[in-house]
Amino acid sequence: GLLEFLENHGKQIRQILFTHGLKNDRVLAARGCCPDLELLEVNKRLDSKDGELPVCMQQLQMACPKLKTFRMLNVRPLHKMMRNGAASSTGSGFPLLEELCIATTAYSYMTDRDLREVLFGSTKLRVLDLRGCSRITPSALAALPCPELECLFWGQYSSQFRSSSMMSGLTLLTQKWGPTLQQLDIANQPFTEEDLELAMSYLTQTSEAETLRFLNLSGTRITPPALRSVVRQMTALNYLNLSSCRYLPRGLKKIYRSQEEICELLDKLE
Repeated sequence: GLLEFLENHGKQIRQILFTHGLKNDRVLAARGCCPDLELLEVNKRLDSKDGELPVCMQQLQMACPKLKTFRMLNVRPLHKMMRNGAASSTGSGFPLLEELCIATTAYSYMTDRDLREVLFGSTKLRVLDLRGCSRITPSALAALPCPELECLFWGQYSSQFRSSSMMSGLTLLTQKWGPTLQQLDIANQPFTEEDLELAMSYLTQTSEAETLRFLNLSGTRITPPALRSVVRQMTALNYLNLSSCRYLPRGLKKIYRSQEEICELLDKLE
């Protein structure tokens, strides 16, 4: 019934929000029914165990070329190829996309290749939410074609995420998006102390003082010198999460929710 409705009235629809359930993947396979769709959100019932949703991104890109907001909340997309084997580079992707959210508190299948297939044509992207996507690498993010990203949420919150290996490459991201980043979440990412310090220095060098407003460093190896440069330079910062930061002194490992609290932190760091 839903598919028939979309076939008859899809040209009028600008937004679709639905909860993932049995056979709902057929909604995303409806070809060309909603050519003017601007917002697509798929979420999952909190008590539902079935979070996998097969999606052919190439087909969706061709069917919804005007999509601006695409959210999959606690839904794990399983990427399918088109039957004819067409490559994603033959299309234009999502040229108008401004927000992509593929956030999950559970395990994520998202890889660098999957991310590239979704965003290869999204030069206008402003918000990228990849919380829980532990397979994505910094180099893949840095290669994205969006030059003015404002919000990057890449924290790892799943109990299944337990990376023992160190990671580097955050500097690639702060170099690229430092001038435009307003919110950055890298909670529990295993970046090295050296990489974090260099990344924060790039952030302070490339950003205007009033650009960055939200910074989540919870569970990272951030050190006092690296933190000091950010707090001193980013005068508009009004949220700073330092909980569970093992390389900070006791008493500083908490959440700061105002500019006044962050100024008090700076006094302690100095």
